[in-house]
Amino acid sequence: MFQVIDLHTHSIFSDGELIPAESAQRAFAAGYKAIAITDHADYSNLELIVPRILKAASAITQKGNIQVIPGVELTHVDPSDIALLASEARKLGAKIIVVHGETITEPVPPGTNLAAIQAGVDILAHPGLISEEEVRQAAAKGVYLEITTRRGHALCNGHVAQMARKQGADLVLNNDAHAPGDFVGSAMASKIARGAGLSDEEISRMFDNSKKLIQRACE
Repeated sequence: MFQVIDLHTHSIFSDGELIPAESAQRAFAAGYKAIAITDHADYSNLELIVPRILKAASAITQKGNIQVIPGVELTHVDPSDIALLASEARKLGAKIIVVHGETITEPVPPGTNLAAIQAGVDILAHPGLISEEEVRQAAAKGVYLEITTRRGHALCNGHVAQMARKQGADLVLNNDAHAPGDFVGSAMASKIARGAGLSDEEISRMFDNSKKLIQRACE
């Protein structure tokens, strides 16, 4: 079994069901080594949620059961604001910057994928029918593309995997966890990755990418 990490989760600081401590404990019980708490953020709440996530992440990580990385997910903001908001989030202490990509199940502003890539965020979540040129730029900028286990958003996993393979872009697998049952564990995560057309070697590399992202975040 692969060691699973989820770098895209939500708590009650946005639309998640659990406080950070319970979310971390649920993930630990499901076999996760680490999670990032990346609550939905825009202009209105960055200064509210990032310090609270930082405080929770530090306290939980110090206990030694599971590592919690503080982050945010910039969500449905105008593409022209992504670079500035990402910079502000990092100044506040967010270690993982996720952008809510152009999933086909939500009316995300066109241009979000490209703006996130050009801003050099860490993860472009559920990027939908991302273009080949955008994937090429993601590979060049070191932006990780997400394979997701979340219903609806996962509809384009196969396309994302195919484009990433063609352009040499790096992938991570996340749950986009909002509730206790969203931490699917190693076996199901591997099945979903295979369902996206990834080989065992590609799946192993994808899970290693999550470890690399944590190392980068902690530098």
